[in-house]
Amino acid sequence: MKHYGIIGSPLAHSFSKPYFNEKFRNEGIDAVYENYEIPNISKLLEIIATDPLIEGLNVTSPYKQKVLEYLDEMSPEVRAIGACNILKIRQTKGIINIKGYNGDYIAFKQSIEPLIETYHTGALILGTGGAARTCELAMRELGMKTAIVSRYERPGTVNISRLTVDDLKTFNVIINATPCGMYPHISECPSIPYEGIDRHTLMYDLIYNPDETLFLRKGRERGAVTKNGIEMHLLQAMESWNIWNKE
Repeated sequence: MKHYGIIGSPLAHSFSKPYFNEKFRNEGIDAVYENYEIPNISKLLEIIATDPLIEGLNVTSPYKQKVLEYLDEMSPEVRAIGACNILKIRQTKGIINIKGYNGDYIAFKQSIEPLIETYHTGALILGTGGAARTCELAMRELGMKTAIVSRYERPGTVNISRLTVDDLKTFNVIINATPCGMYPHISECPSIPYEGIDRHTLMYDLIYNPDETLFLRKGRERGAVTKNGIEMHLLQAMESWNIWNKE
């Protein structure tokens, strides 16, 4: 039996375990997928060393950047973004080899590209973590100017408190790459000037629990096109499986 799983904290919101275990049952695959909610990234090697059957792990918040120091190899996307969400693991005679991939990049780009219109020229990306870096690279490759938005004063970012209505007209694709609004904190949303949103705005939330965050609902009520992160997460799950099973 092959073993797979996900590392992160918290993991109550993750759909990966039920998704993969249902896939294994339906397709008659002799494998199991587990949640590994760990208090710090240093526990990664302990998980692998105590399970010689483990062949792959997904990585979620807050470890997508911290996991890089444990990689023996990394894909070009991981190198460019500085974040990783898929680990392919090989154990031979006690020697562990870990290669990192970024399936979020491929999945996000495939998910948002069909929604891009000619009048979408700039993207505001809310957040500064690995997910935000992933979205920034994808949007740049789709031909957009980008701006990273932070709650803090940081070099190369825009402080969220300084965003204006005009900013939202110029950067009319708004991507929430933060956990703000994720269950159980469903009454929270990023503090942007929502009055600047109209039917030319595209709002994308990487969160998929709840189905519609307050961020997306406020946008929909003002006429924006909105999309949550469920398709992206399904696509990255498929990418994980492809990576784990290629030679």
